[in-house]
Amino acid sequence: MLGLLLRVLPFWVREPLLIALGSVLGVRITYLAIHDHELVAAGIGAVFLVFTAVRVHVVVRALRARRNPGPAASAEGTVTDAVAQAWAQAQVAPAQAPAQTAAGPRPGPATATSPAATATSAEKEPNPWGQAVAAVAVFAALAAALWLGPDMLPAEDDTPRAASCSDTEDEKLPAVYGKKPRPVTGDRLCEALNRPDLARLLGTPTEIATSASGTSGTAALTDGKVAEPEARVSFDTYTVTLSATYNDLSTAQYVKLVKIAGDEDEKGLRTLTVLGRPAFLSSDHTMKFEINLGGEGSSAPVQQGPLARTLSVALDGKDRGGYYDITVWSESGALPTDQALLDIAGKVLPAIPGRSAR
Repeated sequence: MLGLLLRVLPFWVREPLLIALGSVLGVRITYLAIHDHELVAAGIGAVFLVFTAVRVHVVVRALRARRNPGPAASAEGTVTDAVAQAWAQAQVAPAQAPAQTAAGPRPGPATATSPAATATSAEKEPNPWGQAVAAVAVFAALAAALWLGPDMLPAEDDTPRAASCSDTEDEKLPAVYGKKPRPVTGDRLCEALNRPDLARLLGTPTEIATSASGTSGTAALTDGKVAEPEARVSFDTYTVTLSATYNDLSTAQYVKLVKIAGDEDEKGLRTLTVLGRPAFLSSDHTMKFEINLGGEGSSAPVQQGPLARTLSVALDGKDRGGYYDITVWSESGALPTDQALLDIAGKVLPAIPGRSAR
């Protein structure tokens, strides 16, 4: 398509366009080649510049031929003049035709063109300089847009984005999630936990969430009869999980089980009230699962992980069974303050729909 347009365009339009195109591409490619130290690109830029120099030489010869018509004019200049004269005569002919028809054919040898006809032809002949300037102006605007376009576009924002919760609403839920009162799903827990201010509540305001997910599972050893959805949001420093267990265990009973499982001082057990509901704080080590596929390493599939701090809060103020667990830990073993867990509970738990509203 471009080749066809270049073939049908007039000489004084085509050549300036080719010169502008060659110069812009040649200079741009050569600049990038020097900047990036690319020899191949430098060669391509040189080809465009040589092509531009040849077109400039052709235009200069055509201009000289127009200024100095005669046998010494170049072939290309002669052809250009002939085309221009033919075009002018074709424009003059329709204006002269009525007069010739009315007067009838004149006998005798052909006479020279009258001065008026010559003047009309000169007026109708296209101005090559005007065509050239217009063509160069149009193409210069296009070239400037191509050259400056990338710099004028808004810069890409390289700021890391916080992870969003994965959408698992289309996944089939365990049957227990269809019973009343309906348990909240892991997706809803993730939406409540993955707050913009979660990092600030943890004491690391400059961090952003690197991952966020929710799962809608059931509690272990319950044969799928107890819903236990969970959400997890990870940062560079801390990982936070929020789970809800929909069983008949009250917070008071839960505290007794924790005391039986280990030393009260060692676990840092502390009872309190959160949002008008019974709650307690405790510490325990996470479990680290390791799958050995035949390589060298520890043979123990389950190992003790870093220490975690958990805030357990009853699902409702009457403590009729069930609880939320907000747990925080880090690979380094560092833990936030207990106040951070309380602040997270104060922001997150009210955003969870369902039994928490009772």
